[in-house]
Amino acid sequence: MVTQTNATNFSRLSVRQLAKSFPGVRALGGVDLDVQAGEVLGVIGENGAGKSTLMKILAGVQVQDQGQILWEGQPVSFANTRQAMEQGIVLIHQELNLCDNLNVAENLFLGNYPTLGGLIDFWTMYRRARQSLEKVGLKVSPRMPLSRLSLGQQQMVEIAKALSIDAKILIFDEPTSSLSHSEADALFRLIDELKARGVGIVYISHRLSEIMRLADRVVVLRDGQNAGNLQRSEVTHERMVQLMIGRDVSKFYVRTRHTIGDEVLRVDELRTKAWPQHACSFTVRRGELVGIAGLVGAGRSELLRTIFGIDRAGGGSVHVAGQQLALRSPRAAMNAGLGLVPEDRKKEGLVLESSVVRNVGLAGLARNAGWGGWLNGRQELADTRQAMADMRIKTPTPWQLVKFLSGGNQQKVVMGKWLALSPQIMLMDEPTRGVDIGAKQEIYQLMEGLASQGRGVLFVSSELEEIIGIADRVLVMHEGRLAGEVTGDQMTEHAIMQLATGGSS
Repeated sequence: MVTQTNATNFSRLSVRQLAKSFPGVRALGGVDLDVQAGEVLGVIGENGAGKSTLMKILAGVQVQDQGQILWEGQPVSFANTRQAMEQGIVLIHQELNLCDNLNVAENLFLGNYPTLGGLIDFWTMYRRARQSLEKVGLKVSPRMPLSRLSLGQQQMVEIAKALSIDAKILIFDEPTSSLSHSEADALFRLIDELKARGVGIVYISHRLSEIMRLADRVVVLRDGQNAGNLQRSEVTHERMVQLMIGRDVSKFYVRTRHTIGDEVLRVDELRTKAWPQHACSFTVRRGELVGIAGLVGAGRSELLRTIFGIDRAGGGSVHVAGQQLALRSPRAAMNAGLGLVPEDRKKEGLVLESSVVRNVGLAGLARNAGWGGWLNGRQELADTRQAMADMRIKTPTPWQLVKFLSGGNQQKVVMGKWLALSPQIMLMDEPTRGVDIGAKQEIYQLMEGLASQGRGVLFVSSELEEIIGIADRVLVMHEGRLAGEVTGDQMTEHAIMQLATGGSS
């Protein structure tokens, strides 16, 4: 047993033959893992590979069925998160566990306030909060309401909270999924500093470029088992993809250019409530994939929400196949032939506590209503089975609760409910966010299929490689306005970023 807790290059945390099952699903089937002090261990795999289950067990959120966890060589077991935190293991979730109605210091010490005479010692709390914030380089007042911080700053608060309890292992689960480029860069610099201090980092991400930037080693999971281990010199995009999906992927973005048809969507002088001073105008034609690029906060999501009638327009008009759309409700948009895959599938796209079949049937409730308002369950089930077949949704039964599906399969359910209505235009907001590389390819194929059927696709993406790889043309937004359009050979990362940051075409 190693007793130097600040030493590097020893296995601080080890996992041996860890197994976990849920009703109808074997999430882990005997996984081995080692995390050394002062290293960044990348953990990758497709959705459903077992990554999240493994990390929840290490953080005390769940308990394994079989296998052993070793802390500095000694067997340990965690019945809850507090026991894991006492050893120094902290999981920083993709959805942060913070309270918007409290200030920064109150969040840092939530559940562990310093006391004096049985009362909260506010002087000590704010003093220690300032020290914790300095460790992560966050220059904000401990008294500032958390709701006033950006998402990136809130994530730094979460990390500072972990360091305040002397965390020795930090587990990051898709930490950059909602961060801007500058916030992500700040996080990477902090991870480098934590690594230098001897903190072990477990970094989970579907963005393989981030794994290549950060990881000293990579562990690949597939179908709940170890699929391979890569040392730093072996970490390449091609090798990671091959281990993740069990096959070689020579061409990730494969496009078949279709005959572009008539105009199916026209947006004229549309103003959103987020950026009422700017009017947006553009068109989408049948068989066309049009991407919308831009930095976080540029107004891309707000534009799609306004077209779909979720947010009230501040002016302008939308025409679908030549007919003006009444911008008053999502129902009007659906009746006109629009479908929307929202950015946050868990909050806006799904009912997590309901089944796959009930979720697929949500958009078609009016269509499937029979005599007397009774639901046509047979049609609903037929739509679900068709969606499961077309999009290869991995679920043991149509009646499985959606919350038990992987992120990629949840996203396919969101898409399936719209495809059952055969929309003329599919609006898609970050359709591959938080989705593994195999599911990404399937989603690209779905978008390609929509174009081949003569439908229009308008999608938002923050991944420039993705948007260049699959779009026919790209609209670039900057601070609520359309800064420009790029097509053909002009579709380069440099050209898009030039427009996205306020530069000229």
